[in-house]
Amino acid sequence: MTRLEMILSAVLLFSVILNIGLIYYVKGAIVRLLAISEELGDLQQMINSFATHAKKVYELEMFYGDDTLAHLLEHAVSFNEQLETFEYIYSLTEDPEKTPTEELLDDDTEVRTDAEEA
Repeated sequence: MTRLEMILSAVLLFSVILNIGLIYYVKGAIVRLLAISEELGDLQQMINSFATHAKKVYELEMFYGDDTLAHLLEHAVSFNEQLETFEYIYSLTEDPEKTPTEELLDDDTEVRTDAEEA
């Protein structure tokens, strides 16, 4: 075996080992990314559920106009909108046939506090 063949064999062996290591690393990174994507999707669903529930409680006759609930509802909607900026991550694991989530506040629904009503 000549010196050139030995060098080429060593480079080939190094390249094969490097490629196997990169494949293993990329596979692990993809698995972690998909796990994070699923968790963010679950978090988005929980925030949607909480904001919808807060809106329903706020609209109850006994609580309508309550400042604390109004601020809680505004905070929930704001948090939900901020979380939607990560949609590109949690949409990796969603089915493409699913419909988008409904808006939490319709255009005709307003959050009013006692100070605004007076």
